[in-house]
Amino acid sequence: MSSGYSSLEEDAEDFFFTARTSFFRRAPPGKSRSGQPDVEKEKETHNYLSKEEIKEKVHKYNSAVTDKLKMTLNSNGIYTGFIKVQMELCKAAQPPPSPSGGGCMNTLHISSTNTVGEVIEALLKKFLVTESPTKFALYKRCHREDQVYACKLSDREHPLYLRLVAGPRTDTLSFVLREHEIGEWEAFSLPELQNFLRILDKEEDEQLQSLKRRYTAYRQKLEEALGEGWKPG
Repeated sequence: MSSGYSSLEEDAEDFFFTARTSFFRRAPPGKSRSGQPDVEKEKETHNYLSKEEIKEKVHKYNSAVTDKLKMTLNSNGIYTGFIKVQMELCKAAQPPPSPSGGGCMNTLHISSTNTVGEVIEALLKKFLVTESPTKFALYKRCHREDQVYACKLSDREHPLYLRLVAGPRTDTLSFVLREHEIGEWEAFSLPELQNFLRILDKEEDEQLQSLKRRYTAYRQKLEEALGEGWKPG
């Protein structure tokens, strides 16, 4: 296998390819009824990691690397390194598959300051995908207790920090570029959606009336207490 990679800093033309396929286990239903992605909030690296802590983590990471894709720490505390991203796009935007018939794995050289949004833009540009970056999302795939979970990352998260903390093993943490999943409401017809709105309006009105009754009863009791406790002199 060649050692080529694409970079946010260098315009390399080679890519890593692999025949591995990815399987995602959906989170149990009901965890995100709002339709918003289940994102684990990550603070920016420089907000809570000192230079010494970063140095220690980079040293530990490099000691565990087996494919020579080590991280480099600069004097200002910013570090650079590699992430491998599985490209799982629709057929129209799918990069050329590997000769073995599998999907495409791209190894990207990035900085700790690069955000998810920047990584997505770089990958789409490299593969000549002309669609808007907003149509795509970067997921982190985690392996826990023999199960695989996919979690959508926010555009402001830093993939290289996640890689640093998880270590170099891709069977523990890996990244996948995918198109946004169809929202849960898009599976319903227009009449069904209108019916849902009527139900929500009814529930909202019932909740409002219940709230008014509670406060009316509370106000009445308060006025009665004031009437019994206060007498003119």
